[in-house]
Amino acid sequence: MKTTVMPASTPKTHAFFSLRWLGTTLLVLMAVAVMVRLGVWQLDRLGQRRAQNALILQNASAPVLDLNRALIQGKTDWKSQAFRLAEASGVYLHEEEILLLNQVWEGQPGYHLVTPLRISGTDAVILVDRGWIPLNQADEAARAVYHLNGEVRLQGRLMPSQAEPRWGGGGDPQIPEGGRLPAWKWLNVERISQQVSGNVLPVYLLELSENATLTLPYRADTSIEVSEGSHLSYALQWFSFALILLIGYPFYVRKQLSQPR
Repeated sequence: MKTTVMPASTPKTHAFFSLRWLGTTLLVLMAVAVMVRLGVWQLDRLGQRRAQNALILQNASAPVLDLNRALIQGKTDWKSQAFRLAEASGVYLHEEEILLLNQVWEGQPGYHLVTPLRISGTDAVILVDRGWIPLNQADEAARAVYHLNGEVRLQGRLMPSQAEPRWGGGGDPQIPEGGRLPAWKWLNVERISQQVSGNVLPVYLLELSENATLTLPYRADTSIEVSEGSHLSYALQWFSFALILLIGYPFYVRKQLSQPR
């Protein structure tokens, strides 16, 4: 009698959903779905980043905004004006200024001096980041040399409030009841405004100066740089992982089924 040896059959689609492979198949499909969702999420983040960059570049190239005039005219949508050049005249509230911690200038540790400015002709106040000072000038007596009495006029770039980290600590402590915090890690306008008199605008002013690096406080760099970040590369990575798993899993199952038991 002639015996015919049949070649090993390749797994059918139903093999993936057999009792032996059902659990693994479902886990693989769930992993693929999660990876695809993460890729789509990164693309969404990329779209948001591009929209934000477009707004930043638009505002950065807009004409200089006169804060005094804008306030008198009743302007209220300040957050949409972030990164725009602006000028203002007013009086510094030196008794309410704060220090911004952990600031470095050419490798030297120090602080940024942040002083509220009461804008002339209004009840509005804007926080002004006046620049870097060294560590040994932290106390009020040493900072007195930077006091500017009377009305001043200055120009700077409107900046969005700094958000404190949500996880991992690193935020500023609560303001003591009936007191104030003299130094902060983050220039969070909403929180700092709780210890400043007046109607504080929700943005702050990063001061400009023609002699930015010649006299203290040394002004911060106000140039604008935008980037799309790593969102696109992360999205491609997640899609690649999903594709590799989706293609590789059937080959793995086929190999396992073809092995003799």
